[in-house]
Amino acid sequence: MKRLLTTIFATGCLLMSMADNPSLPLIQNVNAYETMSLNGEWNYIVDVQEEGYYDYRMKPTPWGFFRNAKPQKPEDLIEYDFDKSPTMQIPSDWNTKDERLFFYEGTVWFKRSFQAVPMEECRTLLYFGAVNYDCRVWVNGHEAGHHVGGFTPFNFDISDLLKEGENTVIVKVDNKRHPEDVPTQIFDWWNYGGITRDVKLVKVTPVYLEDYNVQLQKADAKAKMREISFSAKLNKAEAGHEVTLFIPELKLEQKLTTDAEGKVSGTMKVSAKKMTLWSPENPKRYQVQVTLDNSTVADEIGFRTIETRDKQILLNGQPIFLKGISIHNEKPNGGGRANTAEDARTLLSWAKELGCNFVRLAHYPHHEEMVREAEKMGILVWSEIPVYWTIAWTNPATFANARQQLTDMISRDHNRANVIIWSIANETPHSAERDDFLGRLAQYARTLDDTRLISMAMEVTGASNYVNRLNDNMNKYVDVVSFNEYVGWYRDVNDAPKMTWEIPYNKPVIISEFGGGARYGYHGAQNQRWTEEFQENLYRENLAMLDKIDGLSGTTPWILKDFRSPRRVLPGVQDYYNRKGLVSDKGEKKKAFFVLRDWYAQK
Repeated sequence: MKRLLTTIFATGCLLMSMADNPSLPLIQNVNAYETMSLNGEWNYIVDVQEEGYYDYRMKPTPWGFFRNAKPQKPEDLIEYDFDKSPTMQIPSDWNTKDERLFFYEGTVWFKRSFQAVPMEECRTLLYFGAVNYDCRVWVNGHEAGHHVGGFTPFNFDISDLLKEGENTVIVKVDNKRHPEDVPTQIFDWWNYGGITRDVKLVKVTPVYLEDYNVQLQKADAKAKMREISFSAKLNKAEAGHEVTLFIPELKLEQKLTTDAEGKVSGTMKVSAKKMTLWSPENPKRYQVQVTLDNSTVADEIGFRTIETRDKQILLNGQPIFLKGISIHNEKPNGGGRANTAEDARTLLSWAKELGCNFVRLAHYPHHEEMVREAEKMGILVWSEIPVYWTIAWTNPATFANARQQLTDMISRDHNRANVIIWSIANETPHSAERDDFLGRLAQYARTLDDTRLISMAMEVTGASNYVNRLNDNMNKYVDVVSFNEYVGWYRDVNDAPKMTWEIPYNKPVIISEFGGGARYGYHGAQNQRWTEEFQENLYRENLAMLDKIDGLSGTTPWILKDFRSPRRVLPGVQDYYNRKGLVSDKGEKKKAFFVLRDWYAQK
């Protein structure tokens, strides 16, 4: 079980060379380990021209800010000082913490010191929940690692870099946009820069459980026995370690021994009558203990099945309509990156008030607390990587980046019962190169997790007058056909009653986006754009239209809450907010909120 730590953290003393110290595969269930938080006040330096990393010829310099140098003689020239620089609360984003940096995209350096006391036979990982976007990390002047991607966690083994007494972590964060990035150069949300999620030191044994997976296997709804599959992987390929899975409430225990790859796998049977399946109505989770030799990791895991049958989505073998809403990972009251359990509970409480049993966490993996709070509250989750709009489809580095983000998303949350859909893209233009890129991502996702559904938010093509035909080559890779439509916003709302939808695939359908903008408190005629009445009427017309779609299995309208976007510049109305939220940026409910709530109450 996790022990709370204060200012002293026992660190490993086993040495390894820097060449053997890259970014490690992500540790599963990091909060189950003994940790020390590095959240709090960090000094920061804004480095517009990256002089702390490059010399004046734009070549990496050995004299960069990462050295945290101090003058040793009166004549020494050092043109920075972290200790005299301002501080910023971490986790956070610099855009909302320093008004000078509201629109800033570039490099900011962060520094935090902590105390360590060496202890034999343990290792120390430095864990970041997320840093946006390009992140380099130094510990005591030595580079610990490099990570690219703004929304997934990562960790480094820093055991050999630590010393007794005061230690220093310095992080270079660069959130500049590039065409080959994931997401690419343009996207419709705020590019919040900084160390946006928790930072922890994690104490582990030299050989530890890097990953484990506990899943309920699909079975006939009338089956008398259920089967739970279990697998685990060590951080090292070592045979002979004992791994035990114990589920006390179900009286299940299994002992296994690792093979030469450091892996175990097995199954256990349990009476169906003894097991309560996780569902939105009863989000039951079981205490689970996974023990490696003499070290135990505790978790709470729900058991459920998710599958499709023709045009239905089946949860625990029964058809379910996904009453959803899309959500951005932004604080519920105002802007800024959401990063606490309280933020998550507020946003999800609004979704529950809408009548939702499902949320689409767009357009990137959200904070881990968002997923875990949703699991506790009985809310199903669609989780997505930011392959958004026009990606550099033919660039191998871009594909590798997307693949790694997919890996980290699945690695972090594959034991969460409420996650039912892995989404690989949003609104991507059709091409052979795009089909190859996304097809490979879909196939790879199935190798990581074949127990969940694969989807993506498609675009409708082939419209002729009022007949809209979905025609996407990705249909063969997805389990659920999902698409975005904006009748009433980018097309006249009066078109909605005339619309016919042709979806030529025998698969369930989710309308992953629809909606329109309104400024809270702005009232007028229902044909007056930006009024609450306009948005209210748009929802009424769209919901009546969607009711006619064959195979409709769910919706996630766009979006729960107004969120910041640099693309939304209209003064007095948008003011750099996308106003399609059913709730304002200050938490005020618009009239359309209640239209959707009433529709869901009838489902």
